[in-house]
Amino acid sequence: MEPLMHTDDLIVQQPSEAARQLVLLFHGVGASPEGLVPLGQALARPDRWVVSVRSPFPSDMGGGWQWFSVRGIDEANRVERIAGVMPRFVQTVQAWQARTGLDASATALAGFSQGAIMALESTQQAVPLASRVVAMAGRFAVPPRVAPVGTALHFIHGAQDPVIAPAHSVNAAERLRALGASPTVDVLPGLGHGIDERVLAQLTRALAPDAALV
Repeated sequence: MEPLMHTDDLIVQQPSEAARQLVLLFHGVGASPEGLVPLGQALARPDRWVVSVRSPFPSDMGGGWQWFSVRGIDEANRVERIAGVMPRFVQTVQAWQARTGLDASATALAGFSQGAIMALESTQQAVPLASRVVAMAGRFAVPPRVAPVGTALHFIHGAQDPVIAPAHSVNAAERLRALGASPTVDVLPGLGHGIDERVLAQLTRALAPDAALV
């Protein structure tokens, strides 16, 4: 299968000097890449590619796009649905790496909600896709099974999130520590299922080239 790259993915920032980092942003279910453009603009650096990726399938819950359907979703079929689309997610990331000439060590995945779910689950693949994964209001489908080698994980979650409970981030970080990883987790008081200036500040810090990778 050829690497996949949507023409509807939005390049928010193209480097004006030698590129050091590829940042891929993944939106939530029923949303679109345009929704993360302001976030991407805030992350712009002259040595950084910033791309807001469009999920591949039209949402079956209304407008927007999705990686997998959340209609009738439960703890069992969530795993199956993610596994079914993970090869496409992997190839989407690899296509942008091929285009930019940057490998996994220079790649960061930052997802919100369903985008965070896909980014997190990609860390359980045998070959790492990125050196940094930032999950905003996300979760693993099931508790992480392995600590990804060479990938720093950062969880950012609203304490009042009514869609995906912040306990998912806290528990995943604890599980990863037990497996030998060193994730960070920030639970933000007063924030629901969304992104605010505090999330942006944490995301910016996590993506900084000199940020810790362990």
